[in-house]
Amino acid sequence: MKDTYQMITAPSEGFFKDRGSKFFAFAYPVHTEEEVKACQDELRKKYYDARHHCYAFVLGANQQAFRASDDGEPKHSAGDPILGQIRSFDLTNILVVVVRYFGGTKLGVSGLINAYKTAAAEALEATEVEEKLMTQNISIQFEYDQMNLVMKMIKDYALEIVTQEQAMNCTMTLAIRNKLFEEVATTFGKMHPLKVLEGGVK
Repeated sequence: MKDTYQMITAPSEGFFKDRGSKFFAFAYPVHTEEEVKACQDELRKKYYDARHHCYAFVLGANQQAFRASDDGEPKHSAGDPILGQIRSFDLTNILVVVVRYFGGTKLGVSGLINAYKTAAAEALEATEVEEKLMTQNISIQFEYDQMNLVMKMIKDYALEIVTQEQAMNCTMTLAIRNKLFEEVATTFGKMHPLKVLEGGVK
């Protein structure tokens, strides 16, 4: 079961020129559609005189949310080629915008597809990619004399402590890699008097 995904670590840029038309490509790491809109608004202000702002984005660890826009170019000549490059680089949580300045000569649909595809690829090749883990959270509550056992589990399974509260007992929320979730949750479930508050195996 795949439990990793890839995203870029920082914004990057690319450029392509064909018969006078200039294509400026911008790639951004994003996590929400609000972030997508903020990046687009910033580019529209900066490149207000450009004829087209074509884009594609993919969101979610499973690449479940995506959209592509031709922004006035012929149908499927801009947004889809940009999205295709995001897919070929196997990236998510990313927005790629290609800003076009028309050069006076029509490129035709095949020329546009090539231009938007190439500009997007230039931006994607210019950035660093980081592999991230898909995780699920589990919340546990335990007594202090179980702390060493819990910390050993955290170390052995490379768990991430998301939150930790210490009162009469200790409460933790832990992020567990997807492929290890059932094994770890089952082990915690057997560590009486430790209680699994949320995220146990049903």
